[in-house]
Amino acid sequence: MVQNLSIVQGFLNLNKPAGWTSHDCVAKVRRLLRLKRVGHGGTLDPAATGVLPIALGKATRLLQYMQQDKAYKATVRLGVRTTTDDLEGEVIATQSAAQLTLELVKGLLKQFEGKIQQVPPMYSAIQIKGKRLYDLARAGEVVEVPERTVEVEKIEVLDWRGGEFPEIDLAIACGPGTYIRSIARDLGDALETGGVLAALTRTRSSGFDLADSLTLEELTEQLEQSLFQPVSPSVGLGHLPSVTLSADQARRWCLGQRISGDDTLETPTIPLQVYHEDGSFLGIGKVISSTSGVLLAPQMVFV
Repeated sequence: MVQNLSIVQGFLNLNKPAGWTSHDCVAKVRRLLRLKRVGHGGTLDPAATGVLPIALGKATRLLQYMQQDKAYKATVRLGVRTTTDDLEGEVIATQSAAQLTLELVKGLLKQFEGKIQQVPPMYSAIQIKGKRLYDLARAGEVVEVPERTVEVEKIEVLDWRGGEFPEIDLAIACGPGTYIRSIARDLGDALETGGVLAALTRTRSSGFDLADSLTLEELTEQLEQSLFQPVSPSVGLGHLPSVTLSADQARRWCLGQRISGDDTLETPTIPLQVYHEDGSFLGIGKVISSTSGVLLAPQMVFV
């Protein structure tokens, strides 16, 4: 590669290809950019495509502060049950669902909005007694998967295709930990026909949109032409309030010193983005109260 990658810090909005694990993508990006510190902001199943936020260099320390919003375009096929709740698994049962109508299905979708109880798929990365569920499933062990509370902000119907095994396209906005495969399975159970996830694309994650993402091929091309620029941390941290420091304050803050605040700084329960007056991102701070007043303390210095 021609481009000097020794000081790459920030994010990559990767459009994950089908058939790749999130770990595969991290390993590929690590090789392409010749970086040791690379991480991702939210696992995608191998069969899924779409937004996979990748943190580069020091930005791996920012993953814990990123937005938790996620959005998907999902295709649910009705009349089918599989071991994995998607088309990657073994078919357990099929039955004609030709009697289903869009109106009937739409009437049941509302029960999957809001805060709901959800049982993750047996083939998932959740750990039970120190072991991944998919490892237990592959070993033939039967375990009870505990329910978890997840939040689904909105489900919108995009398209409906009737037939013996009808399919419905859904736009789903949700919080962290939500399994779209579980929604497909539970919708099929509610309809008494069975249902599986037939296709999944993540359209938004942690402030990153699919429209702005890069494929691995596009990333490679940009690197070869010395055009690659990492995404600013501010994109994934836009949900956090921010504070701007003068040049002198910024210098002292980056050295680990606490900076006296003014009346505009209250004591929040969430971190703050910290910027230099020239607009450059300095890191994450927290506001603390002391006998001398309100102080802005470094929590993570990025520069």
